[in-house]
Amino acid sequence: MPELIRSLVGKLRMLMGNRRSAPRFKTHLEVGLAISVSVPGAKNGAKGGSLRLAGYTRDISATGLALIVPAIRIGGNYITGENRTLEIMLKLPNGTVKIYGKPVRYTSLDEDDATDTGYLVGIHIESLSEQDRACFNEYIEKIKE
Repeated sequence: MPELIRSLVGKLRMLMGNRRSAPRFKTHLEVGLAISVSVPGAKNGAKGGSLRLAGYTRDISATGLALIVPAIRIGGNYITGENRTLEIMLKLPNGTVKIYGKPVRYTSLDEDDATDTGYLVGIHIESLSEQDRACFNEYIEKIKE
């Protein structure tokens, strides 16, 4: 049932138009996606593991990323789960940046589409270090031109 709702919401977004606050730029960058999984109800001192997943960007903006990943479930955990924070290592031409973000939506890509397979995951950027933000913004300015 949640898949049906997500599908309908995705179709409504396409019909209603673009509500993004920051412009998106098409790009294809390799990403190392490190998912830090916290264990709800764990005793003090217990931490979740760190799981890794490789993917690439479809587009980026100052406030978000669209990632293509082969799966949304790894190690028994959904990367798109509620209250999940993803640690994304984005390899830019001018250096690697570490981005912390929350998944806001995902959709399965059609198998007919030969260019992309897997899942499209929309990420809202929560935080970056000042140095990483400067590097990220510099890259966005370069691809704007």
